[in-house]
Amino acid sequence: MSTSTDRTTASTAAPTLRRRSLFAMLALAAMPLSAPAHADTAPAIATVQQFNAALLGAMQSGRHTGFSQRFEALAPAIDQAFDLRAVLAVSVGPSWGALPQDQQSRLLDAFRRYTVASYLANFNNYAGQSFTVSPETRALGSDRQVVQSEIRSADGEATRFDYVMQPTAAGWKIVDVLVEGSISRVAVQRSDFRHILSSGGGEALLASLQHKIADLSGGALA
Repeated sequence: MSTSTDRTTASTAAPTLRRRSLFAMLALAAMPLSAPAHADTAPAIATVQQFNAALLGAMQSGRHTGFSQRFEALAPAIDQAFDLRAVLAVSVGPSWGALPQDQQSRLLDAFRRYTVASYLANFNNYAGQSFTVSPETRALGSDRQVVQSEIRSADGEATRFDYVMQPTAAGWKIVDVLVEGSISRVAVQRSDFRHILSSGGGEALLASLQHKIADLSGGALA
């Protein structure tokens, strides 16, 4: 038979248990609200991590591997990480849609080669550098995320690269790179490309890209 003390203890414990159960249910209810946001951006972070790994590999092979070989090794990583068509279209501007289809295709091929050659020329040797990627992203508008990355030299000097990411049918892709968080690669290209287009049209831009490819590769991709 229960004593009065037992009844008092039970009546005191019941509200405590109910409160704990309520807190547990609230915690479980809150988890799905935060989990998808992290899961949605994790692939964007992974894209940058994979690109950094490929770029580091290109740097490490820079001193003993020919430019053409390094190009073939890095090009698939560029294709995987970047939405090059979107980057080129924004860099060219409104006149992109007016260019003939075959000219767009030739420009895209040249722009791809130019992008790969640019990275190989600027990241051409390894001296203990390392890459880091922030585990958090920053929203940019309604459909873009910014993934922050750094390359750090052996003596600790760091250069920041913010990758503007956009979801595509093939996953998250880079559509711009902000050096030190502010210098937009697309904006620099836009200024250059539009000046060339205004004076010579699509063929002039194609010739300019081909010249840059040859220069960046030391003639290996001429």
